[in-house]
Amino acid sequence: MRARTDEVTPSPEDRQAPRAPVTAPAWAAPALASVLARVAVTRAEVGDRFPLYADPDTGTWRTTARGSWTGGFWAGLLWLRARSTGDDADRAAARACTARLADWAETDTAARGLIFWYGTAFADDDLGLRERAARACLDAFDPELGLVPWGSAFGGPPLTARVDGVPGMVPLLATVDSEAARSHLRRHVELCLGAWPPRWSWRHDPGTGWTACTDPSPGWSRGPAWLLLALAEAAHLTDGDEFSVHAAALRAPHLVPPADAAHPDGPRDTSAAAITALALLGLGHRDRALTVLEALVEGHLTGDGRLLDGCYDLTAGTAVRQELIWGDFFLAYALAVLTGLTAVNPVR
Repeated sequence: MRARTDEVTPSPEDRQAPRAPVTAPAWAAPALASVLARVAVTRAEVGDRFPLYADPDTGTWRTTARGSWTGGFWAGLLWLRARSTGDDADRAAARACTARLADWAETDTAARGLIFWYGTAFADDDLGLRERAARACLDAFDPELGLVPWGSAFGGPPLTARVDGVPGMVPLLATVDSEAARSHLRRHVELCLGAWPPRWSWRHDPGTGWTACTDPSPGWSRGPAWLLLALAEAAHLTDGDEFSVHAAALRAPHLVPPADAAHPDGPRDTSAAAITALALLGLGHRDRALTVLEALVEGHLTGDGRLLDGCYDLTAGTAVRQELIWGDFFLAYALAVLTGLTAVNPVR
C-alpha cells in the first residue's frame, strides 16, 4: 500500500484560505472514506444518542443520552462527513448533534475542551456554542491555581488537574484569553512532567498544595498523547513555542502503545496512537505521523471503517479492545489533514 502517492487538493468546503496541493499516501483517501462511511452507519443506528464504544465483533454501539465527555467527537465526525460530502442532510445531522451538546456549556468540567473544541472545529454553524463554552471556561479559570480545574461534573475532588482537561481547552480558552490558555497548559506541563514517572492527575488541597493521584496510572497510554496534542495546539498561539521543548519527553516508543506501559503484553490502545498522530502532524513531524497512521490503517482499521483495539479503561476492564468514538475521530481528523480535507487547526 505504500508503493505510490496521490496528489489531493483541499475540499472547497474547507473554510481556510486555499492551500497548495498536498501529497498523501495512497492508503489515506480510501481509509478516510471508509471511516466516514462508518459515520453514516453509526448515525442510523444511534439516532439522537451518542456512540461511546462498539463491540469489535458485531460493531454494535454502547451509547449515552447526553454524550458525556466524548459527545464532541461524535459531532466532529458528523461535521467531517458533511465537509467531505457537501450533502445538506449530513450538515443538518451535524448541526442537530451540535445543538444537543448545549447543556454542557456551563457544566463544571474541564472536559468542555474536548466537547466543544472538537465538536465545533469543522462546523460551519456552531450555534454560538464555541464562544459560550469558552467564556464559561474562562469564568471557571482559577488564577491562583493557574488553570481551569477538572471540576465536579464527573465526581471526585473538583480542584484537580487532569491531563485530559488540557487538549481542546487550550485552543478553546485562547479564543477569549490567550494568556489563560497558556497558563492552563503551563501548569499542567509543570505538574505532569515535573514528576518521574510522569503523573497525569493531581489534586489540590488548600494549605498542602498539589498531590499526585494514583489514577490514571503513570503508564496510561493516553496521558502522553493528550499532553502532546495540547502542545501541538499551543504551537499556533503567540509565543506558543515556549512549550515545544517538552514534546520530545512525550514521544511514544511504540507506534500503537500498550494501554498501560506497566502491562506491555496487554491490550493496545489505538485511540492513543491516533491522538499522537494528529499531534505529530501539528508539530510538523509528518514522517513519524505517517508511520503511526499507516500502522493503524493496515493493522487495525476494518474494511467497513472501524478502528479496533482501542482501550477505554484497562483498570476497570471496560471496553479494552473496542472501537472507540474518539479513536475514530482522531484517525479521521489526521487522515483529513493528510488528504487536504482540512487543516490541522481549522478554526480561527
